[in-house]
Amino acid sequence: MSLPSLNITLIFTSYGPPGALNYGVFVISLGVYLTTVFANVTLMLVICLDTALHKPMYIFLFNLAINGLIGSSAVLPKIMENLVDDMKDILYTDCILQVFFINVYAICAYAILTLMAYDRYVSICKPLQYHNIMTPSKIRILLFIVYCVPICSLAVQVYLTSRLPLCRYTINKLFCDNLAIVNLSCAKNTWGDLYSICLVLAFVVLPLICVILSYVQILFVSLKASVNARKKALKTCTPHLITFINFSLASLFSAIYNRINFSLSKEVNVFMSIHFILIPPRLHPLIYGMKTKEISNSLKKIIQRKILALGFNLKTEQRCNEALFISNK
Repeated sequence: MSLPSLNITLIFTSYGPPGALNYGVFVISLGVYLTTVFANVTLMLVICLDTALHKPMYIFLFNLAINGLIGSSAVLPKIMENLVDDMKDILYTDCILQVFFINVYAICAYAILTLMAYDRYVSICKPLQYHNIMTPSKIRILLFIVYCVPICSLAVQVYLTSRLPLCRYTINKLFCDNLAIVNLSCAKNTWGDLYSICLVLAFVVLPLICVILSYVQILFVSLKASVNARKKALKTCTPHLITFINFSLASLFSAIYNRINFSLSKEVNVFMSIHFILIPPRLHPLIYGMKTKEISNSLKKIIQRKILALGFNLKTEQRCNEALFISNK
């Protein structure tokens, strides 16, 4: 069997014909996408503009926001296009690229959340050594590893998948994922399956173990500390814990969907497939914006400065107009 041509078009079968329902879902999807972009960009701007937030935890949060934009932008625009188009299709090359960016979003999110757990561990368990451990150069190295290693590893996975010959051309999902493309092939993908298992162990299971161990250590230290120190540790860790649990549950739903979607109703299938991309990127900046005092205070200060600056400009312009009117008289 020959390898797939780059000009092959794949058809999505989960959308249904254009109609009132599709247009309604399109409006909802557009609203969710715009609020996701707005929330993440706002969070990034707040961290950039306030030098007090130029700390390891917020640098990692900045990268988590970038990652959320990658995940949302890899999927939602194409879903919205298919909701209103007569043909629900995608080029094979675009499908492969979508798989790559979705996997980059998923694995890099886990890696960044693991770095954030490590940062919390050092901050609470080794406070006196924090600035010696979390140096700017070390942060740059960690972020380089977080992006470089997953991207290179996923490029190999996508290459192995793209080499599979296709004998089917319909995808019963809203967007492309690696398993969907593998299922289009009539050939066995033994090496690809083994490699995917290695990726899951390295980039999902290992980070999960690291986060659990970090919080076990934090718990032991907090139990020995004073009540005030315990409250402070809880307040510091709560946003990260909520974010990590939320993303882990979304990933679990996605994995379940990929394996047993044939036995579920269409509505449940749609929700479980879209939850992985839809909820975490939108929720993470809101969680940190509401739960992290530093970010909410910085946002208030920036808004107040802008309002004051606008008021000052308006008053200055009004005075100039009045002076110009008097001189003309």
